[in-house]
Amino acid sequence: MENLIEVVGTMFFRNGKLLIDKPRSKPTFQMIGGKVEKGETAKEAAIRECHEELGENAIFDENLIEFVMDFEEIATSDPTKKIHMNIFQYNGELKGELTISEEIESFMWFGANDDRNLLSNTLKNEIVPYCIKNGLIKEELER
Repeated sequence: MENLIEVVGTMFFRNGKLLIDKPRSKPTFQMIGGKVEKGETAKEAAIRECHEELGENAIFDENLIEFVMDFEEIATSDPTKKIHMNIFQYNGELKGELTISEEIESFMWFGANDDRNLLSNTLKNEIVPYCIKNGLIKEELER
């Protein structure tokens, strides 16, 4: 399919929750990530997108970003386009401070009991179920 768009997403976890962000241009929360640019590998794109979206005060070790899976899906924004999604996981603790920007309106640490209506299709259909199944997002116990 000639409309295949290469994209990346990186999962950061803290206390059994997944870090997601809300772009100003989109109605839902998304993964930290974006399109792979010409001449870039998927991992290079993942690292660049993490720096761009998390801001200059977020501290992470690029060597701890690891490829975990990939899949194809239809683009939420354009049903005529197919996306090849490369998913990475950060195997460390994200330090420093997250910075909102012209592109990013807010951040959220998403847990198993949070409202899935806030999520993009990729998060809702693929990433959150994967994270719960693999114990990366923990079900919170009722108090």
